[in-house]
Amino acid sequence: MTSLPFLSTVTGSLDSKGRVCIPASFRQVLAAQNTAGVYVYPSFVDASLEGFGQAAVDGLTARLAALDPFLSPAHDDMATAIMGRIQLLPTDDGGRVRLPDAMIAHAGLKDKVAFVGMGQKFKIWDATAYAVVEAESVARMKARFEAAKEGGA
Repeated sequence: MTSLPFLSTVTGSLDSKGRVCIPASFRQVLAAQNTAGVYVYPSFVDASLEGFGQAAVDGLTARLAALDPFLSPAHDDMATAIMGRIQLLPTDDGGRVRLPDAMIAHAGLKDKVAFVGMGQKFKIWDATAYAVVEAESVARMKARFEAAKEGGA
C-alpha cells in the first residue's frame, strides 16, 4: 500500500445529476491504493462527506478486528457510524461519481463543492460552508500557535 496523502483544496461543481468530478490528484491516490472508485460516507462530525481509498478501509477494518464484536460498545459504534454507512462509488471515465441523494442532503451540497485533502482522507463540502469552516480552523490554529509561543518563550 502507498502512503500518498490527499493534499490541497480543490473546488468543483455538483451537476444537475448529482455528480462531482473527483480531482485528478485525488484519483491518483485512489488508484495507487487499488481502489475501484472512491469510498464515501456522511461525516458524523459535521455537514460534509468523507472520502478515502482502500488503505483507510483496511485501517478501519484492522481497528475493528482488535475489538470484541460481541462485547465491545466501541466496536458497534465504529461499525455503525462509519463502516455501515460507507458506500463504494464507481467513477466514470471522466473521474465523476454520482453522489447518493441522501449524502447530498446531509452535506447541504449545492452547485459549488470543495474537496479538502486531509492526509488519509478528504472531505467534500459545500464551498460556501467550507469557507467558514476553514476560517474558523485557521483561527484556532493561530490561537494554538500563539499560546505555544507564549508558553515556550
